[in-house]
Amino acid sequence: MNAIASTWVEIGNLSDIPRQGSRCVKLGDKTVAIFRTFDDQVFALEDKCPHKNGPLSQGIVHDGCVTCPLHNWVISLATGEAQGADEGATQAYSVKLDGETVLFDPGSGK
Repeated sequence: MNAIASTWVEIGNLSDIPRQGSRCVKLGDKTVAIFRTFDDQVFALEDKCPHKNGPLSQGIVHDGCVTCPLHNWVISLATGEAQGADEGATQAYSVKLDGETVLFDPGSGK
């Protein structure tokens, strides 16, 4: 049985991402937003709302979600799923902290 190995990439320090904000990284032709919550949890989503491709990185981070700045869709930071009556999802990626260092797994998109 072959195991798929994760390739964690260092993308900076936690302090590089504002609380309740984000920082973007390029992944080929995609942009991935790395989000930081008020309590210093980190999440990674493709920087594209499932509704009209709005830039989620420019949205408001709150209660484990981000609100798209274009049409106020609320997207779960953990899953990328639209909340409430809205339907759709954006790609979520694995991200973690090693002390104050933010690590991102570009192969983990789901």
